[in-house]
Parts: sequence; structure tokens; C-alpha cells
Amino acid sequence: MWAVSTVTMLVLAGLLPDFQLQSPDGDSATRIAVTAAFGAGAFGLLSALVWPLLVRLLLLVPALVLGLLVFFLNGALLLVALRVNPSAHGAVAPETAVVVAAVMSAVASATGGALAVRDDDAYRRRLSRLADRRRGAGPPCPSGPGTVFVQLDGVGHDVLRAAAAKGLMPTVARWTGAGREPATHRLTPWRTDWSSQTGASQLGILHGSTFDVPAFRWYEKDSREVMVCNRPSSAAELQRRAVERTGDGGLLTFDGASRGNLFSGGADEQALVLSIAVRRRSRETRSRAGYFAYFSDPANAVRTALSFVAEVGREIGQSTRARCRKVRPRVSRGGLYPFVRAFATVVERDVVVAAVMGDMLAGRTAVYADLVAYDEVAHHSGPHSRDAEQVLRRLDRSLALIEQAAEHAPRPYRIVVLSDHGQSPGETFQARYGLTLADLVRAGCGLPVPRRARRTRSGAEARNTVRAAMGRPVEEGAGQHRPATPGAEPLVLASGNLGLVSFPDVPHRMSREEIDARHPALLTTLANHPGIGFLLVRSEEHGGLVLGARGAEIPLDRLDEDPGPLAPFGPGAADAVRRTHSFPHTADIMVNSFHDPADGEVLAFEEQIGSHGGLGGAQSQAFLLSPAEFSPPVTGGAELVGAEQVHQVLRRWLRESDGPQVPLDDPRSTTAEDAPFAVPDGVVQDKSA
Repeated sequence: MWAVSTVTMLVLAGLLPDFQLQSPDGDSATRIAVTAAFGAGAFGLLSALVWPLLVRLLLLVPALVLGLLVFFLNGALLLVALRVNPSAHGAVAPETAVVVAAVMSAVASATGGALAVRDDDAYRRRLSRLADRRRGAGPPCPSGPGTVFVQLDGVGHDVLRAAAAKGLMPTVARWTGAGREPATHRLTPWRTDWSSQTGASQLGILHGSTFDVPAFRWYEKDSREVMVCNRPSSAAELQRRAVERTGDGGLLTFDGASRGNLFSGGADEQALVLSIAVRRRSRETRSRAGYFAYFSDPANAVRTALSFVAEVGREIGQSTRARCRKVRPRVSRGGLYPFVRAFATVVERDVVVAAVMGDMLAGRTAVYADLVAYDEVAHHSGPHSRDAEQVLRRLDRSLALIEQAAEHAPRPYRIVVLSDHGQSPGETFQARYGLTLADLVRAGCGLPVPRRARRTRSGAEARNTVRAAMGRPVEEGAGQHRPATPGAEPLVLASGNLGLVSFPDVPHRMSREEIDARHPALLTTLANHPGIGFLLVRSEEHGGLVLGARGAEIPLDRLDEDPGPLAPFGPGAADAVRRTHSFPHTADIMVNSFHDPADGEVLAFEEQIGSHGGLGGAQSQAFLLSPAEFSPPVTGGAELVGAEQVHQVLRRWLRESDGPQVPLDDPRSTTAEDAPFAVPDGVVQDKSA
């Protein structure tokens, strides 16, 4: 590596006019080579010894800022390396030093990787030493297996199967037996709640409760605020409510790590977790391990930065090609979106995967990580697009890296891969009918409709994750989602193909009779629109009603006999609607878009051609890919329904691995001190401990 770095420095000195390795009077080739060798050696030593200390001092700096700071700090190390050179002939301009240091770090990283591949024993020894340092002076690592949960955000059950069959995801294909090797994992579909989005699903998976999460964004009349699942303050409040309801901290409360998630799951180790981003940065509230594991090697930041730029260029090229070919359906992909996509598909992925590998080398018992890349791209390119398929290839490589890291971990690991929801294709409601849902509601209320419909913000999870990584937990849509002021006009919010209509000036959930008295044409206008599948409203006579076209009115208790407008949405739709009706903060009118069972399309109320959040199509079909050593998720042909059931399955698997001691029964029926806990075989339970 020293030799390669020396040659790299000589080449750069020949190419860059502001980088000199000789005196103004000129030197012999031997002297120039010696100068380069000393400079490369000093830079390598400084990078190995000083750089990790600098990163530790800067761990409170936001992730993206640290990523940019890497280049300047790296350049400063190169300047120091040239200054301590005995020949004193090396000189470089500060701005050129940044470029030289970046290139040398990238070359050193590539060389080290190539050497490690050639010498597997050396690679194992290096990982073993790293694991020893990570474990430090802590307790000895348990001998039982640990568990890693990797969430592929937005990847539906059918999408995963198709990707494995087409060779896009060879690691998944090998695990599921899609190739020649026998299957090592079991693939199980599971059905989401009506609110088929990350906020509800991940809250249920990590904290065991999806109660009172009716959508991705909704209005709460008691507090007069709009809750948004990817808003840091909302995520923190939802997590608090879930913990209060279940009486338990979460899936990861014992020796757990949470990486790239909306919620912590009760883990002590956290990185890129949105629910803690609302707090002020401090040594107590910022996780160290996640960022340090990645940025302790400056080559990582260089490689990620180059990949980031390449991804921005890839998105611009793909969107330009789609526009020139007049691909339909299509949404706008300009503005900051290329950078948001690059963050989700490169930066977030790299940092999260590195953090997971670090957790495994440290021997942590339970790790849960969310990779949001596919979800972000599928929203704008479509869930079955070539762009989304390329992301699936890279996600599979991430799974392969995690699998390789398990071979060098101090304890065996079982890798569980799952998704929180799928995505349903289809054009937007506005593109098909020329108006937004808000315009349609205003028209039904007799209010003026603007000529140019306002676009709703995307529900993509990556946007506020970017803000959190920058240390700027700005609330989504600072001017759009302020606490609502009571007034006569309805408030209309969108969550994929699910719409919510609320009347802020009425303190309670309005009934169908009250809405008809106030706006006689509104419900009829919505229910009979061809882009609307069905409505859910409260009824003073029936408790709850599902409304559809041509005067269809089905009470909730009769949906099993006569699903009416719910028929195209398949089995389980009635139960999902009834459950949402019971939530305290369900909107006055819940609106689900039209769904075509023949092609699985829905009409998003947001600017998305791949959407999720309501009922209809693949968005409700998530997957659970588990090692065969675990007990089956369900038995006797039963169906796995809802994130809360998935949570119970994951808890059972942790117990099977002698993992976290977690509540077995409903903790609401007992006090926290009296709640029964799962105790591994051979361990004596001591409540005083």
C-alpha cells in the first residue's frame, strides 16, 4: 500500500501544477521518489493514527457535515505530511491538497480491499482485532446467536420474489432456494393495516402498537396539530404513546441497536433514528457508534461522496430519458429530489450497513436497520421500473456484506429480512382528473377551486432523514403543517392513495348526519367520483358507514355479508376499516382512492407513481424472510396480519435465540414490576437484579 500510495503521489505531482515534490531548482528522480515515499508514508500514518481521534472529537457534528468536512481535514493531514518531510521539498496549494488527499485515500482503500481479498486470513485477523476493540472492556459476548433484522423499505412480497427469480437479488435467491442450492430461509407474506406506510408498520414492528395511527399524516383536533410520521417531533410522540400503551420499551431494549429507523425500538445504540432527532445534540442523545464505524476510515467518505455524485448524475440522466421518451405515468423529479435520492440510496445505505456490521463485530444481541433506498426511488420511478430494479441489485449486495460480516463476528448471527409495506403503481389522481383531492372537497363544499391545483408533498421517508442527518430537525412543510387554526374550510391531507378530510372548527369527529347538514353535496360528490373507491364516516344511526358510488351505504357490522365498495380491495379490507374506525384520531372523512384489481393500480393523492398508505394492490403485501432455524411465523395455514402480529413473531424468535428478556403477556394487565419475562433456559430469574 505504501508503494502504491507513493506512485499515486508521483502521478498526481505530474498532473497537478500546484502540487510539487521537488525544489524550484529541480531535483534528481531518486530524490523526488524519496520525497514522495516519505510524504506517502507520513500521510498513511497520520490517516491511521490521527484520523480516528479527529473523528471521535467531531462525533457531535451532523453526519452530512462530517462527510463534507472529511475532505478538508484529509487535505490538512496531507499538508502536515509534506511539512514533516525531511527533504522539505514538497509543496501543495491548500485547495489542491484536498483533491490529492481524496484521490490517495480512494486508491489506498481500493488497494487495501484488493489485498484483503487476496489474503482472506489477513482480512479475518483485521476484523477480529476490530471486533476486540469494539467490545472493549465490556462484559463477555454471549455464546448464543444474535439476530439482525434488515428492513427493505417498500419492497413488496411479489417484488422480492420476482427480483430473486430474475437474478436481480442473488443473495435472496440463494436464501430462498430460487437457485440450485437448498433454501436456508423461509419467505412469508404478511398483510399490513389500512395505513400501509412506514410510520404505522415500523411503530408496530418495533414497539408492538399501531393503535391510533390512521395514516402517514393526520389532524388531531384535541391538540390542533397535524401529525406527520416522518416529522421528528411526531415520531417522538408516537413512540411515547406506543410505549405508554404497551408498557414496554420496545423490541431492542436489551443490548439492541437501531439504525436508520423512524423509531428507536428501545435500543441504547442509535444512528439516523428520527424519533431522537428532535432533541438537542449532546453526548447523551447522539449515538457515537454508527457514525464512527463509518467515518473512522476517511476512504469511506471519499468513496461515498463519489458514489453520491454519480447517483445524482444517474437520476438526472434517468429522469431526462423518461421525459424524452414521454414515459407515462410520470411525476416531476427535479429540484432537490436528485440529492434526496442520492442520500437515500448511497449515504444512508452506506452508514447504516457499516453501523450494522460494527454492531455484529461488537456482538450485540439484536440489531434492526431500515434501508429506504427502494422506497424512495419507486415513489418517483415506479415500483417495477428499471431504476427501482437497479436499487434492488445494490440492496442485495448490502445483504451479502452483512452476511459476510457475520462470518467474522464473535457470535453466530441469524439474519431476518422484512419489509414494512409494498407499493402499488398508478398515475396520480391529479394527472388523471386535472384536480387534487383538496380541489374536489372544496367543490363539494361549494368553495372556490383554484385554477392551478397545489401539489401535495411526497410522503417519502428519506426527506426528513436528510434533515436529521444534517442536524436540522426542521418540521416537514414548515408553512404547510403548522397547527391548524379553527375555521370553516376543511383540512385535506394525503397519505399515498389515502385521503383524510377534517373540519378543524368542530372539536369532535363529525357524523355523516352533521356533514350532510353542513355540506349536503360533499359526501355524494366524493363517493360518486370515478377516482374514489370508498369513504368511511361515522354515523349516529349505525356507528360507522362505508359509502360508495350509486348510493352504496354499508354499515361496518354488515361488511362481512355485503362488502359493497370494499369488494375490489380483497380479503381483510373490512377488518382493517373497522379497526381504523375505532381510533380516536380518525378523520371526519376517510377517503380511499379507486383500485383496479386487474392491474393492481391505485390513484395516489400525492405526486407519486408508486404509492402506499391505503388499501389496494401490492402496497398491503409485505414480506418476512426468516432463517429456517426459527419456528414458522404462522402455522395451520393462518395468515400473518398487521405489524403488531409481526412484532410478536420477532419477539418469539428473540426468545428462541436466548435473546432479550421481554414481556410475554399483555403488560397493561400488570404493573411493570409484576410483568412476566421470558427467561432463557438454565437462567434463574432474579427480580432484584
